Amino acid sequence: MSPSRLLVALIKLFEGCRLRAYLCPAGVPTNGWGTTGPDVKLGVVWDQATADARMEADALMFETASRAQCPTADTEGRQAALADFAYNLGLTRLKGSTLRRRALAGDWDAVAVELNKWVFAAGKKLPGLVKRRAAEAALL
Repeated sequence: MSPSRLLVALIKLFEGCRLRAYLCPAGVPTNGWGTTGPDVKLGVVWDQATADARMEADALMFETASRAQCPTADTEGRQAALADFAYNLGLTRLKGSTLRRRALAGDWDAVAVELNKWVFAAGKKLPGLVKRRAAEAALL
């Protein structure tokens, strides 16, 4: 099973791929296509195949989990938007968010408003996150 092509396109557009682990703007060790986790350590170098495989596996996991958390996401666009949000910020943030409550209520206009609140990293508003949230909102 593979993640949706729409989700993969969003991830690739907004994450970019770096094969040497680095600290993202929020100070989290990151590698490949925005991959984080306990196995991602600064200085580790991946090859392209490893980065691609990890992104595909993570994207599928986030897509499946976000669909379970937000079963009201009834279009591919809504599913991809919520999965991309979770890929970027984590499932815990999705689960506890007002954004999720709005999605569960089927209030997609309010979901778009909520997405625009998630544009900060380490207290700074990041233009890349503004663009990413706008792209997600456009899919709702």
